[in-house]
Amino acid sequence: MTGLLVLCVFSVVFNDISASTEVCTNTLLPGAKGDQGEIGEEGDQGKLGKNGPPGLPGVSGEMGLEGDVGHTGKMGPIGDKGNKGDTGLEGPSGLKGKPGTTCDCGRYRKVVGQLDVNVGKLRKAVKFVKNVILGLKETEESYYLLVKEPKRFREALINCKLRGGTLAMPKTSNTNRLMADYVSQAGLTRVYVGLQAQSKDAVGASGYVYADSSPLQGFAAWSQEEEVNSRVSPTTNSSCVELLSTGTWSHVECEATLFFICEFPKSRRRGGAGGEGN
Repeated sequence: MTGLLVLCVFSVVFNDISASTEVCTNTLLPGAKGDQGEIGEEGDQGKLGKNGPPGLPGVSGEMGLEGDVGHTGKMGPIGDKGNKGDTGLEGPSGLKGKPGTTCDCGRYRKVVGQLDVNVGKLRKAVKFVKNVILGLKETEESYYLLVKEPKRFREALINCKLRGGTLAMPKTSNTNRLMADYVSQAGLTRVYVGLQAQSKDAVGASGYVYADSSPLQGFAAWSQEEEVNSRVSPTTNSSCVELLSTGTWSHVECEATLFFICEFPKSRRRGGAGGEGN
């Protein structure tokens, strides 16, 4: 209140000086800007604000020191067998061995020589049995026996199987020639061989298969007329193949009764080829 009174007094004096007729009022006019006050005491800590947005990733730090070796883990599963490695370098030569004792081999040489003679005679006897008595023919892989028993094709297949072999399959020109000469030397003109027309499959294709179910491919000995017929799909699966003494092949109905040739692989010892072929 005192401040208001002082302000009115200054206003009256100012109005008197300016010869003004205005009357003092209660209106407060802003004074001049004062000097800056002293810094007040630090206030209490405010409440925590909300979490701000995450900052950008920092620069990668330096790689730390290598840690200690961990515990040994369980054994893993055994891997697949690897490929065979290259042959290694030749090793050094071994030490020279001790000299052997002198052998008095004169009497042993005589025994060994006699054994060689006996083995040679035995081989000739076996060859005589195979080629003369049994009438077998042979190649490096197989023996061949001409069976002079007229059979239908399926019966011939079974007969050769019971003997321990298969119906002969002329898959190469050399084998075909040997079998043809075999037929000719026996005074025959034709025999069954292990080759037969195959019935059509789901696609409609057909062809010829050997007695071991392998397809006819590569070598073939059709005559010119039969070669044309062989290119045409067989009408039925009853068309079998016969080998002529001339070495050519011809079609024949499987119900016909013919002599036939059985084949026995040398890699397997069979007793069935020991029977006589007539």
